[in-house]
Amino acid sequence: MLSGRGPGVKIRISSIGNIDTNLNSEFTSQGINQTLHRIYVDISCNVKVLTPFKDIERKITNKVLLAENVIVGNIPDTYYNLEGLNGTSDALEMVE
Repeated sequence: MLSGRGPGVKIRISSIGNIDTNLNSEFTSQGINQTLHRIYVDISCNVKVLTPFKDIERKITNKVLLAENVIVGNIPDTYYNLEGLNGTSDALEMVE
C-alpha cells in the first residue's frame, strides 16, 4: 500500500575493470536424424553501485543466446536402440 512512497534516492552504477566474454558452442541430439546447435556468449563483469550511504560491489554474469540452428540429416534405413541392452530390457525383445 505504501510501495513507491517516500524520498527518492539517487544511485549510480559503474563498471569496475573490463567485461569478460567467452564464446561457447554446444550440440544436442534432437532425435534420430536431427542435431540442435546453439552458440552462446558468456558475459561477466564487476559492477559497483554507488549510493549516498554505502557502496555495493557485485559480480554479474549472464549467458546470451546468439544463434540456434537445427541440423537435419538423412533418415536412416534402420535404427537400433542399443542403450541399456542387458538381457532383460524390452528393447532386446523387439530386436529378436
